[in-house]
Amino acid sequence: MISDRKLEHLLLCTHSDVEYHKKTGFNDVELVHKALPEVNQEEIDLSTSLLGKKMDAPLIITAITGGHPSSTKVNQKLAQVAQKLNIGMGLGSQRAAVENPELASTYTVAREEAPDALLIGNIGAPQMEQAREASQMMGLDALAIHLNPLQEAIQPEGDVDTRGYLENIQKTVEIMNIPVIAKETGAGISGNDARALENAGVKAIDVAGAGGTSWAAVETYRSRDKNMGELYWDWGIPTAASTAEVSQSVQIPVISSGGIRNGLEAVKALALGADAVGMALPVLKASYLGGEALLSFFQKFLAEIRVAMFLVGASKLEELQKTDLVIQGKTKEWLQERGYETKIYARRSSL
Repeated sequence: MISDRKLEHLLLCTHSDVEYHKKTGFNDVELVHKALPEVNQEEIDLSTSLLGKKMDAPLIITAITGGHPSSTKVNQKLAQVAQKLNIGMGLGSQRAAVENPELASTYTVAREEAPDALLIGNIGAPQMEQAREASQMMGLDALAIHLNPLQEAIQPEGDVDTRGYLENIQKTVEIMNIPVIAKETGAGISGNDARALENAGVKAIDVAGAGGTSWAAVETYRSRDKNMGELYWDWGIPTAASTAEVSQSVQIPVISSGGIRNGLEAVKALALGADAVGMALPVLKASYLGGEALLSFFQKFLAEIRVAMFLVGASKLEELQKTDLVIQGKTKEWLQERGYETKIYARRSSL
């Protein structure tokens, strides 16, 4: 049943309208242009290090798939590109393979094709007792515990008892020999929750904010009761606001994902304080066009990042995180009402 659901999710994400109708909030974030950038665009350095792993760009293919035979080729293509570009890659929930070892190859193909890339495993919060088995399935660099209360609430077979999650996350962190990441699945993480997760010992947080794939939307197609899913289709913290909240709240690395669709939005997320950005849905769709199309997608994306960095005078990521930006509109209102600073971003280079 789990394997069939994995295929259903893949098909729905590829062929149906599953994206948020509300926006990520990055349209409210304006980078301050530099007429004198004093940077050679061709020498801009995108390299970084995340969880002890060196990467050639701060980019992660966030958790997409695994657990059904048809997902093997998808993960194979994604891993080949991750290896070629030396970027990160996340796997879909490994629960299916823990419960049915015959499906393990749908996940392990990623490490086979990307022996050097940052590879992030994945288990759901309701299945944290399977974390050790998931981590032992292959040579993972980190394991993400995904938090998906919105999806579970709408999913016909959802698990809606979340009592003890934080305590269980702390226990999981203590028994794991690789870093544990806390990852939402599209509804965002608040600064308050981020602090609690940091105190529980997680080593990074993927905000996965609202604005990209809505798992309430995905589950709406699977549910007989369409009203609930449609009502909560746009539930969540917009990605820009979630990125700012979490970046101002914790000292551990922050991954910004959830509706990032181009290099300019990625640069805005990094300038807000993220250490890396993640994408899933556009990568999945590009993968179905073939390996060359997927590679071309990422090359274009990285070129867009370099242009934005050039225009703000940032020759490397450390400089980008100190560049000036202005937060306007609903994102500004959100952050200020929530007690977060917005002016600190506007005058960083003059401090």
